Amino acid sequence: MNKSTVLKFINPALALLLINQVLSGPLYAATNSEFLEGLHTAGGVTLAAVSALHLWLNWGWVRATLLKKPTH
Repeated sequence: MNKSTVLKFINPALALLLINQVLSGPLYAATNSEFLEGLHTAGGVTLAAVSALHLWLNWGWVRATLLKKPTH
């Protein structure tokens, strides 16, 4: 599988994981549900891992765009 194909799965997964974090945190705080606590915790760990993979796959763009040396 090439990088573009992998990113077609990773980008929507990141969006869903982010929505999970935004919703499950306040819902857990309001209900104190063990299920929501687990969902929020597992979602956070998964979000961190998938974010790291996303950054690794896009490192060329990051390096070329954000880490380029200024030309004087």
